Amino acid sequence: MRTRLLFVRHGESVHQLDGIVGGPHGCRGLTDAGHEQARRLAGRLSAELAGAGPVAVYSSVLRRAVETAQPIADALGVRPVQDCGLCTWHTPSYADGLPTARFQSEHAAPGGGVFRPFEEGNETWAELVVRISRAIMDSAQRHQGGTVVLVGHSETVESSFHALAGQPLLRAFDVTTAPASITEWVTDHDPTGWPPARWNLVRFGDVR
Repeated sequence: MRTRLLFVRHGESVHQLDGIVGGPHGCRGLTDAGHEQARRLAGRLSAELAGAGPVAVYSSVLRRAVETAQPIADALGVRPVQDCGLCTWHTPSYADGLPTARFQSEHAAPGGGVFRPFEEGNETWAELVVRISRAIMDSAQRHQGGTVVLVGHSETVESSFHALAGQPLLRAFDVTTAPASITEWVTDHDPTGWPPARWNLVRFGDVR
């Protein structure tokens, strides 16, 4: 049975353009262009997944991801499920809504890296990857043999390389994920079996 995971980065967002930390309160959702991107993406996925069998839609709990996921779920005729595990950085509450540059400069933590936070009170990269990877694998197990659309953030897509491709926490390469893009992984193996399933990266950052 083939399991198919489609990772969607949210559309263009207000926090992106304003350069602020877009946590639960700082996130003001999508721009007009972002809403249009979400609508177009919904139509595209509806056409692509017609006859594909069972489909589920999950999203981060942040407004920009929720607003991207809703038209996709509507087009596919399913109810979206919010999962905080798919969120971007769980930044501390004091940072929510701050200018990102100010947060990164005034609250920088010494020795930040893979296992230490870059900013005071923030998640570490390792904690973020483990949290998102757990959410990815839980959804793959829950919908084995089906298709799952996971609407999140650039970090959600990045974490798929760790969860599904076994990349080390400190990768030897970086990725740039465009808004409203699709990244697709598939496997014909048990997605939660041991040894780990072999996943195939079908496409990355697809914005056609």
